[in-house]
Amino acid sequence: MFDNLKPHLIELRKRLGISVVVVIAFAFIAFGFNQYIIAFAKAPLMGIMNGADPFIGGIGIFFTALKISIFTGFLLALPVVFSQLWAFIAPGLYDNEKKYVIPFVTISTFMFLVGSAFAYYVVIPLGFKFLWMFAGNLVNFLQTLDEYIGIFTKILFGFGVAFELPVILFFLAVLGLVDDKGLKDFFGHAVLIIFVFAALLTPPDVITQLLMAGPLILLYIISIFIVRMVNPYKEDEDDDNDDDKEDNVAVDEQKQLK
Repeated sequence: MFDNLKPHLIELRKRLGISVVVVIAFAFIAFGFNQYIIAFAKAPLMGIMNGADPFIGGIGIFFTALKISIFTGFLLALPVVFSQLWAFIAPGLYDNEKKYVIPFVTISTFMFLVGSAFAYYVVIPLGFKFLWMFAGNLVNFLQTLDEYIGIFTKILFGFGVAFELPVILFFLAVLGLVDDKGLKDFFGHAVLIIFVFAALLTPPDVITQLLMAGPLILLYIISIFIVRMVNPYKEDEDDDNDDDKEDNVAVDEQKQLK
C-alpha cells in the first residue's frame, strides 16, 4: 500500500516545493513594499475611523510586515500554485480532460482574486463598521496592528477559497463525478456546511458571517445551473436502465419456474 502511495507523495512534495519557492520569491519582493501594502490593508479600517490610525507607530513591526508580504506573495503566485495543483492531478485524467489546464488556472486565479476583492471592498468595511458601532471603539477589539493584519489576511484568504466553489463543481461535473440533481438534493446539507465554514473563517460577528455565507449559497445555486449544462442528470436513461433490470429479473424468474 505504502509503495503505491510513495510516487504520489514524491510528486506532491515536488509540486508543493515549486509552489512554496515561488511564493517565497514573490514574498521577498513584496517585503520591499511592505509599508505600502500595510497601508493598503489598513485603508478600509481608516475609512471607518475617518482617517484616524489606531496603530500609529506600529507599521514597522517585522513580523507584521513578514506576514502581509507572504500573503501578498501567495496572491501573486496564484497562477503557479494552481498550475502545480493541476500538474499533480493531471496524470489521473484522460487526455481529453487534461486540455482544461489553461481554463482551470485562469478561472481559479480569477475567482480567488474576485473573492478577495469582495472581502476587501465589501466585507471588511461592513464587518468592522458593525464592530465599531457595537464596541464603540475598534481598539477594544483590535489591540495591535499584527492582530488586524492576521484577521485581514484570514478573511481575504477565506473568501478567495470560498469563491472557488463554482470552479471545483464545474470540473467535478466535467469528470462526471457530480450532476445537478445530486447538488440539489445536497442543498440543505450544503447550507449547513457553508455556515460552519463562514463561522470558522470570519471574526466572531454575525454580519461578517452572513456576508460570507450569503454569497456562498448564491454561488452554490449558480453552480447547480453550471453543472446542469455540463453534466445534467439523465433521468430518462436511469429509468430505462431500471426498466431493463426489472425485465431481466422477470425473465430470470420465468426461467427458474420452467
